[in-house]
Amino acid sequence: MIDLHCHILPGVDDGPESQDESLSMARKAVEDGIYTIVATPHTLNGIYINPVKEVTSRVAALQEALSKNHIKLQLYAGADVYLCPNMLERIESGDAGTINDSRKYILLELPSQIVPPGVKDEIFSLKLNGITPIISHPERNSAIQHDTDILYELIRMGALSQVTAMSITGDFGEMALQCSERLLKHRLVHIIASDAHSSDSRPPILSQAVEAAAEIMGNYEEAEHMVTEVPATILSGVIIEIPEPMRAK
Repeated sequence: MIDLHCHILPGVDDGPESQDESLSMARKAVEDGIYTIVATPHTLNGIYINPVKEVTSRVAALQEALSKNHIKLQLYAGADVYLCPNMLERIESGDAGTINDSRKYILLELPSQIVPPGVKDEIFSLKLNGITPIISHPERNSAIQHDTDILYELIRMGALSQVTAMSITGDFGEMALQCSERLLKHRLVHIIASDAHSSDSRPPILSQAVEAAAEIMGNYEEAEHMVTEVPATILSGVIIEIPEPMRAK
């Protein structure tokens, strides 16, 4: 499996504080069947700033530590980029990282309570320039929880969506669980990722969510693709063809 959203780099955000904790997360990921992780530290959220060059350097350092400790896990650089004005310019300047630095896909974090009207302009600009935004954990956004048509419209514009594994298993509360179920049933989810921050309270585990998603969707292969083929295609920078989204009513 591939974990496309994981806060595994030590000392850069609210993820692990030490390299030992990062290695503990890596071991837990491998035990779960995850062989690839995209390191996605928070950036541009008013608290953390993690430019591309810094993230790339830290990924290389952690990859070396993984090798020295005989942990068979491949890391790639990315970022959990908070929605800001002029996203394209921030990517071009190196302030906002894309997945695998390919400038093809970017993980886009929305505010937790609202979906700003400017998001549509940013998606339009990114798509016009060959970059597909992936909306991270929409099921944990209050506005989308109350009106899933908001996400439907963003997907219609060309965005993808990534739901958190722990939301699907109920660990982020009833609202996130119910929203995840609606989004999965109506095929408004394209990727399942851990959004892990630690080895214990928020671990890099995907298998349980895949099983739960398969039951919700009535299709194990579809659920499995969200942690295998889809993230692999994104990592390679290839354009993903997705089915027409359905309104989740």
